[in-house]
Amino acid sequence: MIILDNLDQFKVVYRDGRKWHRCIEAIENIGNLRDGVMYSIGDSLVYMIEDGIARNTETFEGNRRYFDVHYYLAGHETVEIADKSDLELVQAYSDETDREYLTGHGEIKQLCEGQVAVFDNSKAYRFHGDNTVRKVVLKVTIEDGYFLNK
Repeated sequence: MIILDNLDQFKVVYRDGRKWHRCIEAIENIGNLRDGVMYSIGDSLVYMIEDGIARNTETFEGNRRYFDVHYYLAGHETVEIADKSDLELVQAYSDETDREYLTGHGEIKQLCEGQVAVFDNSKAYRFHGDNTVRKVVLKVTIEDGYFLNK
């Protein structure tokens, strides 16, 4: 997981590539969004505003075809993240949902208002559901691009 301090930093680090431009386009459109409704830009990105307390889960969630970008508008939350290879598979990957579920322990991070978190698909994550948060959640295709390493 890559954590950036603010949206301006995200714009500098991820300035090249259509998928990153679409992320910015989606985030800049948040004034026109209704909470809990999924929107899309082309076939490479879907996004929505989540508001409330994240569901606390026992298992980690991993993805393969899409990765998540979370932009925190208000509040803060705790996320636990681990390499998939360090976790035990609980539920096999489903191509229909782009999810697999794993168990184990990882590194705990705090995410807060203003930050942008990019969740790499080599890792799995789970939210602790400990605080109210408002954020834009983007699901971005892994195709036609790359991850910048900090």
